[in-house]
Amino acid sequence: MTDAPVSMTDAPSGRSAAFHILATGYTTSTGPGVAATVSYVTEGDLRIVVDPGMVASQSVITDALADLGLKTDDITDVVLSHHHPDNILNVGLFGQARIHDHKAIYRGHEWTDRDAEGYEFSPSLRLIATPGHSAEDITLLAGTTEGVVAFAGDLWWRADGPADDPVTIDRQILRSSRERVLAIADLIVPGHGAPFAPTAATPR
Repeated sequence: MTDAPVSMTDAPSGRSAAFHILATGYTTSTGPGVAATVSYVTEGDLRIVVDPGMVASQSVITDALADLGLKTDDITDVVLSHHHPDNILNVGLFGQARIHDHKAIYRGHEWTDRDAEGYEFSPSLRLIATPGHSAEDITLLAGTTEGVVAFAGDLWWRADGPADDPVTIDRQILRSSRERVLAIADLIVPGHGAPFAPTAATPR
């Protein structure tokens, strides 16, 4: 496996996406258990949920969507940053949606192979491959009016890292993927914490 490339073309060309955090995640060191940060991203007719993983109750997700005037069947797409159970456990809530991972798009009984690297939902929304926490990590990049938001899964669990991910497949690959995201992200949504603006202190 090679290091992920850093490209100035990674940033989406559009800036018309918007997002909401449906649930802010935590791990046993920062909360009462383990929960994923679950996000909602929208542009035009696209209504995307990112990482519908472990939460205290499914109502955490469904109530947050209802507050936005949405039902689970209104979601058009679900992005899974990787296949660890804590980040995907509630994907079944979205039975009408296209499901996206690192290698394919799934819907009902349809399976369409495609590499996530460079896949574009729209000019403002694209996927890049960012392995390191696992072999199949992907990041959704959203161009918004405030800048580029990176929904990076467990590249960072939260703003402070951890600096040395205890389950990384390869520390150098993780570092390379983090650097790739940091090169273009104005805001990072991690796998188990609140969104944060990267700084010089952000773990590489």
